[in-house]
Formats: sequence, C-alpha cells, structure tokens
Amino acid sequence: MNVRKKHTGRNIKRFRELLGIRQDTFARRLGQDWTLQKVILLEQREVIEEPILEQVADILQLPAEVLRNFEEGEAVNIIANTFQDESIALAFECSFNAPDKIVQLYEEKIALYKHMLQEKEEQVTHLEGLLRK
Repeated sequence: MNVRKKHTGRNIKRFRELLGIRQDTFARRLGQDWTLQKVILLEQREVIEEPILEQVADILQLPAEVLRNFEEGEAVNIIANTFQDESIALAFECSFNAPDKIVQLYEEKIALYKHMLQEKEEQVTHLEGLLRK
C-alpha cells in the first residue's frame, strides 16, 4: 500500500493559487518579516509550525485542518465517485426566472441612472445659484 504523506506547504500553494493570491501579495499579508523568498520556501516545506499555519489559514480564510490534511487525489476520487453520470450533476432546479431577473436588474439600472442625473441637475442648479449671487 502506497501511503503518501500530506504536504502542507504544497496545500498552501494550491489554495493560494485557487484564490488568485500572488506570492508577493501573500508575503505582504503575512507581515513585515515575510519576503517572497520566505513564501517560496514555506510552500516547499512538508510540515509547517502551528502558529505559522494558523496565520496562513487566517489569511486564506480556511481552517488550518484543511491545509494540514487536504489531499488532492482523495478529493478527485470523492468527486469521481459522487457524480457517476451527467444526470446527477444537472438535476437541480433554478429557483428564479433568469429573464425576469435580467429585466429587473435592467430596470434597477435605469432607475439608478435617472437618480444620478437628477442629483447632477440639482448640483448644477445649486452651483448656478451660487454664481449668480
């Protein structure tokens, strides 16, 4: 039986990338003592000390347990075994009428534009009144 150790640094990198956070941005979020090089080294480490792991988990908004125990192969296996055919994945009902929602959003947008134009007209009138004095 091939038992692979979980690699916490690799998991940090996967979740950071999934969230679209660049390494230099991640270093800044970790604090002044962190550099791009330290983040690169962190993501290469198999085991991460608990205080650092908690700080990283807080930044990624994930439980530290997820970073510690995530195994991509297991997740893929669960997904593959859950959806055995396309009918299961497509068997959901939309709880709203999409065209109606589009019309509603369009009407809200028009109302917002009208309101903004009215405010601008009031501001112009007010400024013209001030200039006449």
